[in-house]
Amino acid sequence: MNDDVRNIVLGVVAAAISAALGWLARTYLWKRRLRRKQAFFGLPDNSESLLVVNREAGGPELTVMRFDVFALLELAALIKDCGAHAQVVAHDAAQQGFGERTEFCVGGPSSNRRMAAHLHSLLPGIQVNTDAEPGPDRGAFQIGSERYLVESGKVEYVILARLIAGQERGTRPVFLFCGQRAITNQAATRYLARNHERLARKHGGNSFVLLLKVVNSHAYGPDVVELVADVTRAAQTPLPTPAPARNSHRAS
Repeated sequence: MNDDVRNIVLGVVAAAISAALGWLARTYLWKRRLRRKQAFFGLPDNSESLLVVNREAGGPELTVMRFDVFALLELAALIKDCGAHAQVVAHDAAQQGFGERTEFCVGGPSSNRRMAAHLHSLLPGIQVNTDAEPGPDRGAFQIGSERYLVESGKVEYVILARLIAGQERGTRPVFLFCGQRAITNQAATRYLARNHERLARKHGGNSFVLLLKVVNSHAYGPDVVELVADVTRAAQTPLPTPAPARNSHRAS
């Protein structure tokens, strides 16, 4: 074998080794990224999860609004990417506890009984105005001492939460997407899909509650979303009970 042939052979071998090492490195990084994603969502390979759907307020029990369907599609893609499976359950049929399977609960408490139960049990510092009659306070959020009103199509708010109930190893998270309008639920699911890596780095395996603002949804749909604040502490602190009204007495 002359020098030219030897150099060609060595070059081919070196290129093959470099390609193999590059493939192994990319595979390792991809698997590590996947494991982190699975850990954040509580979705190991072939695990089961729940998609709890709401109904259109004032409509039939199983009528899901168009933007809520889009939100479910966003979540279904995340679940598939983790190699897990999803079971769709109506809000009034999910009569079970939490922690055994990851749960994604979509919709406000007026259209989702499961959401109402989660807010009451896990986030006592949040109150949502569920009045059926139109009015300036309809759909407003009360979080601690702050109040957030709806300006339909201009400024709307949505709560995005990842909650862990208890400290037992293996407890799966509950994700809440509680918006003032259906389009804000989709905005929250899209925000989670785009920012889950950053949220995982910041919060790790801990619970968090974020208040998001959807800007000018009439023009931009669910795409323009701003983080207003991390309201975890306020959301988990029960609101003060209003003092009972005192009876007035007149001297006779």
